[in-house]
Amino acid sequence: MLLLHLLFYSSFSGEDCTKIKVSTPNAQSGVYIIQPKGVQKPFKVYCEMLPDGGWTVFQRRTGGKVSFQRNWAEYKQGFGYLKKDFWLGLARVSALTKSQDQTHVLRVDLWDFEGGSAFAEYQNFRIGGERAAYKLSVGTYKGTAGDAIRGAYEGIDQNGFGFSTSDRDNDGCSPCVFGDIAENECSFSERGGWWFSRCGSANLHGDWHPAGDNIGWASGLHWRTWKGPAPYSLRATRMMVKSM
Repeated sequence: MLLLHLLFYSSFSGEDCTKIKVSTPNAQSGVYIIQPKGVQKPFKVYCEMLPDGGWTVFQRRTGGKVSFQRNWAEYKQGFGYLKKDFWLGLARVSALTKSQDQTHVLRVDLWDFEGGSAFAEYQNFRIGGERAAYKLSVGTYKGTAGDAIRGAYEGIDQNGFGFSTSDRDNDGCSPCVFGDIAENECSFSERGGWWFSRCGSANLHGDWHPAGDNIGWASGLHWRTWKGPAPYSLRATRMMVKSM
C-alpha cells in the first residue's frame, strides 16, 4: 500500500512544485517530475509540500557523505541524491527562476547542533544563465537567520555576483585582504562552489563537520549572521524555491 501511495504522488507533474500543489492540494512531499517553461526535457525534483505551498528543493545537506567539492560542470549539472543530500544544478535552478511572468521566493532553512533552527526568505529570487555565470539576484529579506547574502559586514554583499568554483572564478577578490592574509579566490579557502563576493559571509557548500569539530573552520556550512562570532559550520541546510 505504501509503495502504491508513493508511486501515485510521484506520478504527478507540472512546471514546478508550486503548481503541482495548486493542482493537487493533497499532494505529499516527495520526488516529482517537472518541466519548467522553455525546458525541452522534464526532470525529477524533490518537492516539499507545506501549508504555504509547494517548494522545489534544490539543495540539501545533512552530513558528509556527498562531497560538495565539485567543479563548474558538476555544479551546472547537479549531483547527489534527491531524497538525501544533493545539489539540483545551476542550469535547472536557472530554468526554474527565469520566467518573466512570475516571481519566485528563495527559502533557506538552517539547523545547528544544539537543537536550534532558523530561516531566511528572499523575494524576487532569480539565477541568471551560464553566460552571466548564473548570477544571483535576490530582493527583500525576512527571517530569523539574518541576511547573510547581503553580508555579515560591510562590503561583502553577494547579491549580483556570479557563481564561483575552483575552476571558474567569478568572485570579487583581486585580492581580498583579511589581516595579513590575501585571497584571490574564495573557493579555495571556503571550499565548494558559491556566489562569493569577498568571502566569509554565506556559504553552504563548504566541507561538512561533525559536532565538536564544527567551530573555527574556514571551510564549512556558514551563515555568519546567525551563528558566531567564531565560524560555525551548521548541522544541516536546505534551499528551495516557490513561484508566486
